[in-house]
This record gives sequence, structure tokens and C-alpha cells, in this order.
Amino acid sequence: MDRFARPTRFVLPAMGAALWLALGASVVSTASAQAPSEDLQVALAAEEARVAAVSKAMQSTVMVFEPSGKGGGSGVLVTADGYALTNFHVVKPCGEFMKCGLSDGRICDAVIVGLDPVGDVAMIKLFGRDDFVPAERADSDQVRVGDWCFAIGNPFLLATDLQPTLSYGIVSGTHRYQYPAGTLLEYADCIQTDAAINPGNSGGPLFDSQGRLIGVNGRGSFEKRGRVNVGVGYAISMNQIEKFMGGLMSGRILDHATLGATVSQSDDGRVVVTNILESSDAFRRGLRYGDEIVSLGGRSITSPNALKNVVGIYPRGWTVPLSYRRDGTRFDVRVKLAGVHDPTELLAKVQGAPAEAPPQGEKPGEGPQDQPQPGHDPDGHDHDAAAPPPEVVAAYEDRFGYANYYFNRMHQSRLADALARQFPQGGGGATWTLTGQMEGQGDFRFVLDEKSVALTLPAGETKIDLTQPLDSQLGPEGSGGLGLALAMTHRLATQGPAKFGDLHYEGTAPDPTGSVIADVLVGTYDVLEAWFYFHPETGQLIAAEVYPDALVDPCTLLFGQPQEAEGRLLPTLLEVRYGDRVFGEFRIGSFESSGREAS
Repeated sequence: MDRFARPTRFVLPAMGAALWLALGASVVSTASAQAPSEDLQVALAAEEARVAAVSKAMQSTVMVFEPSGKGGGSGVLVTADGYALTNFHVVKPCGEFMKCGLSDGRICDAVIVGLDPVGDVAMIKLFGRDDFVPAERADSDQVRVGDWCFAIGNPFLLATDLQPTLSYGIVSGTHRYQYPAGTLLEYADCIQTDAAINPGNSGGPLFDSQGRLIGVNGRGSFEKRGRVNVGVGYAISMNQIEKFMGGLMSGRILDHATLGATVSQSDDGRVVVTNILESSDAFRRGLRYGDEIVSLGGRSITSPNALKNVVGIYPRGWTVPLSYRRDGTRFDVRVKLAGVHDPTELLAKVQGAPAEAPPQGEKPGEGPQDQPQPGHDPDGHDHDAAAPPPEVVAAYEDRFGYANYYFNRMHQSRLADALARQFPQGGGGATWTLTGQMEGQGDFRFVLDEKSVALTLPAGETKIDLTQPLDSQLGPEGSGGLGLALAMTHRLATQGPAKFGDLHYEGTAPDPTGSVIADVLVGTYDVLEAWFYFHPETGQLIAAEVYPDALVDPCTLLFGQPQEAEGRLLPTLLEVRYGDRVFGEFRIGSFESSGREAS
């Protein structure tokens, strides 16, 4: 048979069945009397599958309304307990609270959780139920141009009866890059579709033909008059949003990543570095002017635009694999990505300047400028006369630098409980004594308390006085500050997140080895910045990175092979890394704690 010959019978994809029915049976071959009936059955079955997929998707779609009813958009549920995604530009006019409608006719109160203003994504939480129907999420990197897809949402805020609108089409393009408005609303690696995305669809879901979530709709191209869609809409891919999910649930205001280098395309098609910041981790890992970027995050880099697409899908602080080539030699390293913005700059763009302290003798909320006027929130937004229920109000905690500090504090408490199950406590008064063998070198002994660290290694002794300036106490030599890293771990474990110092829940990020996507606490104490990584399933502390200075490599501690001892899972292996090399492996034979346990 000619391999280019077409069969006389064919089956359309589920999303194309309606087109088949519209054309009628006239195109069916008359070679068999049974063919029209069989094709009709196939088409009807495909239509039923399409309707079922839409019905499933409808249940997870959210209509978002600004409390006064004067604005809003769409959203999509991602957890059964009510967390939902939408756009930053949808929730910004709503303030802290909003009303959300579901296709079953229910209206729920919701509160802001976290914001990604650069990527135009927001997380909200709906209240009133614990059996919401979350969308099934798909691998958006598997989406192909020509795949059937459909959008569900609230275009032009038509869903006053809480019945969303569906628009249907194909995937018109993948890995599209949309330049930001200023330095916000940058759509990297997004999905283009001809399914109608109109004002009000913003924040709503884009589904594949099986009703699986592949993206969150955001931008559209419109005629200048009438704001009518012209067949070009863009959705933020789910694979990008998945990387930000932990950060969005942390109550924070998130930033996207930068490599700290600019590139251009050479005459022979290579993507080469044209400038690089010496303060970047990429520079510390060896990247230099003129080097060719081969891949980042496991994706080939074939153009400067491709690099923008890949870097743009990562949050600040993520560590990803980078491959580059110099003089024919390939180098494979892991780099920690910096943020696009200075944190103060980003917060100023999103929240404005922090509120000034009230005049002496006047408490916050008592000054005349702080009194809300009837029918208005303090930030000037109109609101419904009916205030949110107490449980919703209680789930919002205002703190500058956060979208909602309530959720950050909740995750800090969760990880504090996990620490208490792993390490001995003591309210800071506990003294830890660790003894064992340093692999291939001899015995070691670590003694840690609230004010000092004493390390006895085969090469000699190191003492750290925590009451003295810390930036000059980076011993033992070649470790990058092992004593300080152990001290910060002891401080976190014995005193807990609440008493560590300036500490917050960062969200999720790859651990230093790239093995798991871990829960992360980030804290500062004196001049030190410490990143603590917790296993997402067991809750155990698996790694710590302690930076004595933002411009140098951290001392990295990797905790492994936990064993139960007196009701706790204590590590029996400690690997210490500094930069690209291992300083030492320590087999812990004994882990003793003395001092009063916290009650």
C-alpha cells in the first residue's frame, strides 16, 4: 500500500467531533453500507467524551468578583481545601478579600494568599467547604501545536448566574515569550491559543482535550476598539506555575530569576555571554565572557530568546543545572539564580512604600488617616456591605513585604513541629555533643551551645565565639564556615523558627543536590544568611546553606542516613561542601544533648 494513501475512514479527535457532525455524513465513503452508521457512532462517542471533559473542568473553574461587583475575572481550583490560581492583575483591584462563584451555584468568600507579580499569577483560598473539586494538572511541556484545547471563565463578567463561558480552539504556539510591561507581567514560555481569551477570562483555566489543566489564561491580543479578541491569547504554562506553587502558598510576594548574564547570538548560531555580573553564582561556577551557553535547566539554548524563556520559568533562589562550552570543552555545573529585582524595588512596585510609624502616643488604626470610610476599604476599594465571615478575616495577617503573612506563619509552625520530632530541643539552652569518624582522616568531636562552637578535627581545633563578630570566624580553613553553619543549625533546632531571628518560609526549591523539591526556611542572624531545606514528605531537615557574605559561596551541610534514637530521627552522616568540593564526610557515632528540654 502506498504509504501516502489516505484511508477511506478516519476518526477525529474528541474535540473535533462537533465539526464532523456539522459537515454531515456526505464525506463518508459509500464503499460500505455500514460505514456511515459506524462513523456516526464514533463521532457521537467522541462528542460524549468532549462533553464529559468539559463537565469535569467546569467544576474546578472559579468566577472571581471584586466585592463591590465592579470588577473581577476567573480562577481555577488546584486543591480540595480551596486553594485556587488566578492572575495578579485580577486580584490587585480586589484587595485582601473577594467573592468567588462556582458552577454549582455556590458563592464562597476568599482571601489572598500569595502573589507572583512578575509572572502575573496569584493564589487565593476559598472558604466554606473542604470538598472542592481541583483541576487535574497536566505536563504542559507535552502540549503540541495543533492540540485541541478549551478555556473556561468569566469573559466580560457575564457569569452573573455563576455559569461560566467556554471557548474552544487549538494550541497555536508553545514556548512563546511576551515582553514585560516595565519589569512586571513578563509572560515567559507561555502557551498561545486561538480559543477566545477576552477580558474577564484572565486567571481562568486552559484545558487540554481531556479536561486537564495546562495553563492559566492571562494576556490576549485585542482590537483597539471594543476590546474584542482577535484569535491570539496566551496562557501561563502549568509547568512554570508548578515551580512557583510552594512560594505562592507561602503568603509571599515572589520574584523571578535571572542568570546574572546577558547573551547574544554569534554569526555561527551559538548563544554566547556578552556580559556577566561578578556577584552572580554563575560567575562563581566559572561562566565567563565569550562562553557558549549550551543548556539551562535541562533545556537546550538555541537563541537569546530561548534563554529568556527558560530563565523566566524559575523563581529567585532556585538552583538549576547549567552547561556551557569554552574552547570546545563542556562544563556542567549547578547555579543558584538571583532575582530580577532588588527586593525593595519589587515591593515598592507592588505595595508602595512601607507605612510610616504613627505619631508618638497614637496606635496604628487610631489616627484619623487610618479610619476607613463607610463603603470603602482603607486602600480605597469599594466593598460589599457584608463583611467577610470571621474565619476568612482571621486568615489574613498584614505585614509589609508579604501578600498575607498568616500563611507564612502557618508553614513556619509546620516545619517547627517537624524539627521538634527530629532534633533535641532546649530553648537554646541545650548543648549538643557529636562524635565519630571523619571519613579517611580520623576522629572528630563537635560541641555546640548557645554561645560557642568547639570543633576538634584530625587537622586541629577550631573555636567559634558567637558573642563576637561572626564574619571573621569562618573556620576550619577550607570549609567556608563549618562552625557557623553548625551554630545556625543548632540555633534553629533548639530555639525554633520563632526565636531564630529574621526568618520566613521561602516556599519550595531544589535542595543543594537537586534530589528533591524541598520546603525552605530562610533566616538571617547577624551577618549570616541561612537556607534550611526540609524533605517534602518526611519533614526532616536534609540540608543547610549558610552564607557569611552574599558574594561568596556558602558552607553547605547535607544531613543523611537518619536513625531513630530516643524517639528522634537523628542524622548519622554529615557531608560538608564548600563551593565545588567536599570538605569532609563525618560519620556520627554519638549525638548527645544535655540541658533542659523545652516543654
